[in-house]
Amino acid sequence: MAFTYTLLIILLIIAFILKHPSVKGFVGEKTVQLLLKKLDPNEYYLVNDLLIPGTKGKTTQIDHVVISAYGIFVIETKNYKGWITGTENSQYWTQTIYKKKARLFNPIWQNKGHVEALKALLSEFENIRYIPIVVFSGRATLKVSVSSTVIYTSQLVKNILSYKDPVLSKADREAIVRKLAVYNLQDKDARTKHAKTLQKENEIRNQRIKNNLCPSCGGELVERNGKYGKFIGCSNYPSCKFTLNNRA
Repeated sequence: MAFTYTLLIILLIIAFILKHPSVKGFVGEKTVQLLLKKLDPNEYYLVNDLLIPGTKGKTTQIDHVVISAYGIFVIETKNYKGWITGTENSQYWTQTIYKKKARLFNPIWQNKGHVEALKALLSEFENIRYIPIVVFSGRATLKVSVSSTVIYTSQLVKNILSYKDPVLSKADREAIVRKLAVYNLQDKDARTKHAKTLQKENEIRNQRIKNNLCPSCGGELVERNGKYGKFIGCSNYPSCKFTLNNRA
């Protein structure tokens, strides 16, 4: 009886840990990492969990970077479940599980920041093609309206292999790999500081929205009519194009 009770407690603890967002994110990244290892290592060089100096004195953390003759693939992974809705230009997307809704920062925008940080770091290299990709696990159902590449994890390798036109020489690829290795911040304190900075920025952004203020420019959030119906957007449009899918 005591053994059964102890086992039950252990299983409950494991279940709780697995539901934690950071753990789910870790599982998603490791799943993608295993898939990317299927690529020919002589042709595709993989860098996981890259932390580099970004713009405005900040750091940028990128889930996966694949350097190849066909370009640099910049991959953002999301291990969400439920319906995922959003558009190219809305700053937030919505996760819906039954009738419960949650908001997530637009991963396309997030990945654009990653690409900009890489461009700044690798500015001396010419003819680099940057290919941003956002991948969701099969636990999600994508209902997004976007022109960027937002796909399921199972489609990732096929998508990468679809690029056939070489743009980078072997010498450039090797030089890029060396530079990323030099600038990849492995220090634990640097990574902890990065995580705290992201958390603080997210808290400030969410508080502004709760106060009915645009997190981008500080303008008032108002209800507007668009091609697909009513939505929440910034009153300073068109100078500010911030939009929300809803207030979830």
